[in-house]
Amino acid sequence: MEVNANLAQDVFKDAGESVIFLMLSLKREDIEKEREIIADMADRIAAIQRSMNIRVAPETVKMTLGFSNRAWEYLFPGAKKPKELEDFAGVNGEHHTAPATPADLFLHVRAAQAATSYLVVDQIMGFLRPIVDVVDETHGFHYHEGRAIIDFIDGTENPVGAEAQEWAIIGAEDPDFINGSYAFAQKYVHDLDAWRALPTEVQEKYIGRRKYSDLELSDEEKDPRAHNIISQDNRDGEEHKIVRMNVVFANPGEGVRGTYFIGYARHWDVTRQMVTNMFTQDDRLLEYSTAEKGQLFFIPSKELLGCIAEGELF
Repeated sequence: MEVNANLAQDVFKDAGESVIFLMLSLKREDIEKEREIIADMADRIAAIQRSMNIRVAPETVKMTLGFSNRAWEYLFPGAKKPKELEDFAGVNGEHHTAPATPADLFLHVRAAQAATSYLVVDQIMGFLRPIVDVVDETHGFHYHEGRAIIDFIDGTENPVGAEAQEWAIIGAEDPDFINGSYAFAQKYVHDLDAWRALPTEVQEKYIGRRKYSDLELSDEEKDPRAHNIISQDNRDGEEHKIVRMNVVFANPGEGVRGTYFIGYARHWDVTRQMVTNMFTQDDRLLEYSTAEKGQLFFIPSKELLGCIAEGELF
């Protein structure tokens, strides 16, 4: 079987104007009922997406549904498991910590209109609500000029086209899970008052790029712990990539401004290395950013969702 991007869920760069992220925990009260509803949801999710895309055309809804390691082992104990699926245990650096958040299911919905993303999630949760508790619900939005809330252009180094497929979709190395993906979701809150008090040239040194032109600084101009140095995975002299879809969220009345990091990857090992580097090598951006939640999820291919719908993994 060959890699086929059409059989993958929506794991490519398309952040959307209105975004909803959900981390959900199974109640674990009645496994047969939970399996029945999960199978029903795996069957319905594509139909919900197709129906909504007809209703809101030419707008396009994008979505992914994923399972954590603990969910996989609970729901499908007799089934094979993706090679790199594990419980994210967190990262404890000397000065910064990336916490692990126990969660079972992950939903990422994006659309052009807030009403559309709401309707999709509301329909899905109409089925899931009886068997899950909400661990985290975050509503994000497209910020001006595609910038992160720290005011720098986001996703400049994202792979695109065929390269994105190469880095985002599981291939022949794990044939039972081909066209799937690993999603790492991590929620950050920023101290924007302190960040914006820095001179622009200092911010640029800490990020490694010009703020307005987005041009990369020379190595001599960057801080040694600049974000675009520390957050890379350059093992064995080769740059390994993921597909990032960072999303801005905010409760401005409360002064809460943050970034929801979502990285889709063919290899979880790449994302894990990036996160480990950031928190153990003191990425400068972490002086102004606090990680609040984080977990790894496996995003099944559309074909594997069909197998779940048919009860073939239970």
